[in-house]
Amino acid sequence: MSEEEKTAEVAAVEETEAAPAGKKARKKWPIVVGVVVAVLVVAGAGFWVWHEQPSFCNAICHTPMDPYLPTYEATPGEPATDKWGNELETASGMLAAVHRADESSDITCMGCHVPTLSEQIGEGISWVTGNYEVMATQAGMHVVPEKSLEDLVAARGIEPDQFCLNEGCHNMTRDDLIKATEGMARNPHVPQHGEVACGDCHKAHRASVNYCSSCHNDAEIPEGWISAADDKKLVKELESMNK
Repeated sequence: MSEEEKTAEVAAVEETEAAPAGKKARKKWPIVVGVVVAVLVVAGAGFWVWHEQPSFCNAICHTPMDPYLPTYEATPGEPATDKWGNELETASGMLAAVHRADESSDITCMGCHVPTLSEQIGEGISWVTGNYEVMATQAGMHVVPEKSLEDLVAARGIEPDQFCLNEGCHNMTRDDLIKATEGMARNPHVPQHGEVACGDCHKAHRASVNYCSSCHNDAEIPEGWISAADDKKLVKELESMNK
């Protein structure tokens, strides 16, 4: 066998031996890609679940959201601190705490604050760029300005009452509310002075307010709630700090 023939034979053998290795290497790529995709899917699912938990708001947007999480974690009947840093004798008037403590409900932040995609994108951009408004509190913290129900539902295009009165929360109408509280000495849901927004009385992250006490000095103040006069005082103090 000539030298050239030997060289050709050796090259052929080497090529034959290398071929399976190449095939094996190529076969690994689908596995690697599959593993990466699986990891991304699991991580994405985990992030989405966390995204719906109160701790997400507190961890990601800590500057304006730090004061809110404790109001959700507070226990009705026990002392607490509201979002403005005010000490409360009981958290029973903060609806965030009341709803969390309700064993028949598994509501979280996202249960009330149902964002649209455009709203989330807008909030994300505002957070990254720092283009958002905050107010200083008595406790030296910063919170976002208090929003009305109109503000909270604007992106969803629904009526303000539907923030609370919906199938996922209080599945009733205003008339149903009137019937539910008709046994009270002064029915707070009868619009005898014009309709009052739910949020004028019911507060999630601070003590709820008995709006009737604006005029009626004998209006009963429920446990954990405050009078309209005390509410005005708190709001005025906060506004004076942020002039």
